[in-house]
Amino acid sequence: MTEVKGFGRQKGHSELYRGAEYVVDFLPKLKVEVVVSDSLVERAVETIINAASTGKIGDGKIFISNIEQVIRIRTGETNEEAI
Repeated sequence: MTEVKGFGRQKGHSELYRGAEYVVDFLPKLKVEVVVSDSLVERAVETIINAASTGKIGDGKIFISNIEQVIRIRTGETNEEAI
């Protein structure tokens, strides 16, 4: 999990500070990266949607991409065994 800043359709917001108005373009967000075996992708997606969905703008997006190779440094295990 990583703390990030960004905006989607929310387009930031305005705030007042000592009487001056300024626009905050980037909003605090969380980026969650998960690596799972192919057989668990659908289950992971469903779990994330069930946990993160509020039905409001800002719920986020899920990007699914392939991982070419995984190597566990300590043991030398690769791919499925390394996950």
